[in-house]
Amino acid sequence: MGRITLKQAARWCDGYVDEKYADVTFLGACNDTRELQPGQLFVALQGMRDGNDFVPAAMASGAAAALCTRRMGDYPAIYVSDTRLALGDIARGERQRLGMKVVGITGSVGKSTTKEMVAQVLGGTYRTEKTPVNHNNDIGMPMAILAMPEDTQVAVLEMGMNHFREMAYLSSIARPDVALILNIGTMHIENLGTMEGIRQAKFEIVEGMGPAGELVLNGDDTMLRNLPDMLRQKITYFGKDSGCAVRCLDARQEEEALCFRVETRDTSFPVEIHLEGLHFIPDAMAAVSVGLLLGVPPQTISDQLKKFRNLSGRQEILQVGGYTIIKDCYNAGPESMAAALQVLGTKHGRRIAVLGDMLELGTSAQAEHYRIGRLAVESTDMVLAYGPNAPRVRSGCITGGMPDSRCRAFQDKDELLSVLRRFARPGDVILFKGSHGMHMETVLEAFLADKK
Repeated sequence: MGRITLKQAARWCDGYVDEKYADVTFLGACNDTRELQPGQLFVALQGMRDGNDFVPAAMASGAAAALCTRRMGDYPAIYVSDTRLALGDIARGERQRLGMKVVGITGSVGKSTTKEMVAQVLGGTYRTEKTPVNHNNDIGMPMAILAMPEDTQVAVLEMGMNHFREMAYLSSIARPDVALILNIGTMHIENLGTMEGIRQAKFEIVEGMGPAGELVLNGDDTMLRNLPDMLRQKITYFGKDSGCAVRCLDARQEEEALCFRVETRDTSFPVEIHLEGLHFIPDAMAAVSVGLLLGVPPQTISDQLKKFRNLSGRQEILQVGGYTIIKDCYNAGPESMAAALQVLGTKHGRRIAVLGDMLELGTSAQAEHYRIGRLAVESTDMVLAYGPNAPRVRSGCITGGMPDSRCRAFQDKDELLSVLRRFARPGDVILFKGSHGMHMETVLEAFLADKK
């Protein structure tokens, strides 16, 4: 059963709908006829192909209506000049109509894991919804809002960007009540120029917030301290630093669980979370801080985080055919690559790092790949690097003292796979890591094809 009428949606996006279809309703939206669910609004986006051409197929697949720029037949439709902007307008209207509290999450590294943790913490107290995987941009986030149930109390929205003003646009739709900035790293420096530029772009998240909105910031990140006085929002800092309102103490790795103690002015309680690597501490502390800010009891926070399991593909540890596989293929930047290598270094057995390029680093790319090569020497027995910057990784390994035969650079995945198969043996620990665009999961899948 639909929820939004075409008349209402057209009002929100300043579109036109034929009167005979004004009361047709839809629930959710989709821009891909292969993934379309009956009753959704089909969004005819303009990309490599003209989305209008797919309207008949979408209607035949059960779409309730189309959002398009021209008539493709006598179908229920909203006609607009720009379907992307209209989708945002409709999502903005629905967000305001639902009236739920919104937590917006951004940062250079760890957004998705933190989003999952925040939703886990809040889910024990509120009817909580979150953005699905890969729905953190100007198309995915609006579609996520339009799919949220009527009784949603809190929406946890991951918000990504790689250019100036993209975050401001997302914030104008989401209108966050709480905005969490996890860190400022080097991801997207190619487009944003400097670390200060990245910080400026991330802080566009406040533009859709009201003066009563609250910022939650990582107090251990120097780029998030000493901020301009122009910020109207109250700031809550979390971290190990003594000046943080929500402090992390006694952090330690115990076998497959991270353990630490949370301390605030009013309370102190333990947290245990099923993850490996101290680099997950800021993510967990962010979730704790948002939970406390929204009134979740400390015991509930502890209980919820103890049940947390990370998303597939994000430092997922698998045991297959005698191999220990660290699957971390979703994305990569210098910070997350260093963290993954650190985790690999804690494992017993021969340690192999299969590393794809880190993208969007601009003029820093060669230096950062060389640095990762130097770091890899400390935690690996073999490095197989793939991509245009693989020779720089190899150069860093050799400079760091790794034998030439144990560090290889590849431009061909089949060649990489052939070498990996020859060298690897049961008992090895193998890390697969790279930027999403390098698709290192294809190497992993091919390697495991005959191991299961």
